[in-house]
Amino acid sequence: MNMKQFILLWIKRFRTMVRYRLLVLTSVPIILTLFALFALTMYWTVTYTWQNALMNVKADLAVAHNSIELLQKEQRMQLKSLTTSYDFQHLLRTDKAKLAAWVKQQAEDNELDFVVLHPASALASFPLVSQKLLLTGQSQAFFQVLNNKKLLALNDKLAINAQIPLLGENKLESNGLVSRNLLPIFDDNNKLQWIIDGGMLLNNSTLLVDRIRELVYTDGSLPAGSIGTVTLFMDDIRVSTNVPLDSEGLNGRAIGTRVSEEVKQQVLIDGLDWTGRAFVYDNWYISAYEPLRDHDGNVIGMLYTGYLEWPLVETFLTNIAEFSVGIIAVLLLSGGLVYRGARDLFRPIEKIHNVVRVVPLGLNRRIGDLGLCKDHELAALGQQFDSMLDQLQQRNDLIKQASAELEDKVRTRTQSLHDKTQELEQYIKLLNQTRSKLIMSEKLAALGELTAGIAHEINNPTAVILGNVELLQLELGDDSQRVTEELEAIHEQIDRIRNITRSLLQYSRQGGVQDEVTWQHLNHIVKESLTLVRSGTKSANVQVESQLDAKCCVEANRHQLLQVLVNLQMNGVHAMDDQGLLKIKTEDWLDDQGHTIGAAVHISDHGCGISEDNLARIFDPFFTTRRSGTGLGLSVSQSIISEVGGKITVQSEVGVGSTFSIYLLEKAVVHNDLLVPVEVY
Repeated sequence: MNMKQFILLWIKRFRTMVRYRLLVLTSVPIILTLFALFALTMYWTVTYTWQNALMNVKADLAVAHNSIELLQKEQRMQLKSLTTSYDFQHLLRTDKAKLAAWVKQQAEDNELDFVVLHPASALASFPLVSQKLLLTGQSQAFFQVLNNKKLLALNDKLAINAQIPLLGENKLESNGLVSRNLLPIFDDNNKLQWIIDGGMLLNNSTLLVDRIRELVYTDGSLPAGSIGTVTLFMDDIRVSTNVPLDSEGLNGRAIGTRVSEEVKQQVLIDGLDWTGRAFVYDNWYISAYEPLRDHDGNVIGMLYTGYLEWPLVETFLTNIAEFSVGIIAVLLLSGGLVYRGARDLFRPIEKIHNVVRVVPLGLNRRIGDLGLCKDHELAALGQQFDSMLDQLQQRNDLIKQASAELEDKVRTRTQSLHDKTQELEQYIKLLNQTRSKLIMSEKLAALGELTAGIAHEINNPTAVILGNVELLQLELGDDSQRVTEELEAIHEQIDRIRNITRSLLQYSRQGGVQDEVTWQHLNHIVKESLTLVRSGTKSANVQVESQLDAKCCVEANRHQLLQVLVNLQMNGVHAMDDQGLLKIKTEDWLDDQGHTIGAAVHISDHGCGISEDNLARIFDPFFTTRRSGTGLGLSVSQSIISEVGGKITVQSEVGVGSTFSIYLLEKAVVHNDLLVPVEVY
């Protein structure tokens, strides 16, 4: 049988046999559906994979940026440690002539490339921005590009270490990119005396980029065979990088090579971040760049993170190949099942057709006239369908009636079950709330006993220390001036211990009446708290904006309420890093019918905000995210407000700010059993 005859045979079968027609009609939609599914899967997979790759490299760049800021903070702490050391202070008081030479020798011990002590007379050599900040006592950390002469002035070795041969250009780059810190030192008259200048040369440095790579690209974070890279650019030149000269052999470092023109235009010239697919020296990388700025805000270089593109593409292609094999297997399996099902379905019909064909032989199997020829398959089934349809109609009527009755019963039972379920859910909710309150009450009771004991035990040795220090001052007389700073430091730490123990004791006594609850006007207490916060805030960059609209008086403990307001306002100042706008607003507290039931105060900051995980824990005792915090301020504040029937609510968004709201009743309602829950949004 040749190909033509084979095709004609199948065309005839398709026209005359229901089995093959059904096989084609059922297989085509399945095939089209699978191919459409494959196409959509390909599209969404490519889109998601690429978007995910860009999001990952953006996150990697953010980690690298934070790592550099951490390095600069470490350098600043090293300089501060140097200035507070005994040797430095001794030379500062006894032999200032040797001080500059001694400081310069401390660079290696402090893991810095240079440390220079400038006299106050050298202030004019620094930019105006730096001069203003130094005069106000603010330390600085920034990146700067220095020429050969300025590098020699900082350290004799810097000029040589900064030299970078530019690959393929037969040139030598002599400028250096440095991470620089300036720290002012004042005399006893609060006059600028010295400026300590220290930092690190980033040219030809591998320590920083390798350290950042270890933080960003941990084991298992990249596809197999890929490598993560970090680069610091001075202008468009790679001065510190772990990008290899040979991406396959992972040999060498591409120091002295330049960035592509596209990235240079967007990052260096336009000052914008760049994320996407970039050709990095000898291979394609998924890359992210951000501009590196000096103290004047000028773009002097770039920070880059990225990883090889091909391992990611290879993994993607492997997944696509596996998915394609699965699609083909499904097509073959579904085709076989359709063919087998069609054959099994129509085999009985073909038998019936063969029986009908013997009717002309004399067998009495005729049916009523259906308007079909005697050889038609459906003509043989017509007679059976007539009687079956009559019986089916009768049975359908009975089924419909039974179905309607069953639906009514099911509807009734379902409604009853729904009501019972809602009632049970309400009971469970109330039970969970009660259990949570009991657990919190037990926890606070245990913590209260513990903190009271700790505070008492700390106060006794603290009093002894304070008494002995005062006795030392009295005995030393005028000689105590030599250790004034040390004595003041001891007094400051004793005051800090007292504040902590005072908070602990106050926390341990929560629930008891500390002072008289009296009739107070909220606006007066808020004004007093603003005065205390303004005097206690050292930074002049904090602006306070108040809007006091409350007219209703409330019952509260004046001193405790003042403590709560000051605590919340200082928390807002700390959240903004001592700079920004702090808003305080008071208003009457209205119920659902619009009746005045008390007064409310809202304290808003524009700080870092509170994460969702920490938001539910901020009122727990001893929970704090600040290194110098005790974790008792908000817990004590909650207890004070709840004792008079008030409540505290919190609204916060990370990166935007937080708003703490205090609601106080016109007539206080004292709670002695359980704390009023805090509403968190």
